[in-house]
Amino acid sequence: SAVSERFVYGTERKLAELMSRDLSGLALVALMIDGVRFGEHLVLAAVGVDERGEKHVLGLREGATENAGAVRALLADVIERGLNPNRSLLVVIDGAKALHKAVVEVFGDRALVQRCREHKKRNVTEALPERLRPSVRSAMSQAYATRDPKRARRLLENLARRLEHQHPGAAASLREGLDETLSVMRLGLPENLERILSSTNLIENLFSRVREIGRRVRRWQSGTMVLRWTAAGVLEAERGFRKLVGHRGMPILVAALRARDSQLDGDRKGVVD
Repeated sequence: SAVSERFVYGTERKLAELMSRDLSGLALVALMIDGVRFGEHLVLAAVGVDERGEKHVLGLREGATENAGAVRALLADVIERGLNPNRSLLVVIDGAKALHKAVVEVFGDRALVQRCREHKKRNVTEALPERLRPSVRSAMSQAYATRDPKRARRLLENLARRLEHQHPGAAASLREGLDETLSVMRLGLPENLERILSSTNLIENLFSRVREIGRRVRRWQSGTMVLRWTAAGVLEAERGFRKLVGHRGMPILVAALRARDSQLDGDRKGVVD
């Protein structure tokens, strides 16, 4: 009982530490958001990447589903603690429509949205019979590997046309948000950095540490318990964070985002004038 009480107290402190971090000193250029399920609870996590390629856990939010309200609350919290919503930011998300809606509502045209390619492959192949899944996944991977956004889009659209008669659901899934799976490809980043920033695998890898810590938990008693354990796990994992693979290419991303800001600010000034 004493050990349990100390653990609860310790994880409460970890959660409070994480959720009270001042983010105003971070020069963030990328934001990754994804949800991971623990029993009947879903935990949304936000991880930021700064101009040097350093990763930072920004915040957590618990909910039953990945809905727009929960995402807006998570984003409102990180903005209140210092994230600047008025500078362009690469926002990497899965394919959830609620998540996309919330990001656009909060950041508007300052959000350069990148849909996670791994989620896209998963969503498309899950709408197919088992026998077709390997070949379709391979075709999608080959399209993304071209690193040419026009060619990749053409290959993916051709794939959708081949699927639409027999498997219209898979074709519709492939076309939904297709251009946003190519956002990073258009920036001309080094290959290894493009690969990292084109998916939310970073968050999934982060949560693997949480699952390792909580693998003996048979029943998550409450959302608060999930958040406490999650905070302890991600802060432990954060201690081993290294810079993004390909971080030497970060100045290219920074320049692209600042150029986007200049264009947006110029467009708005023109409207006012």
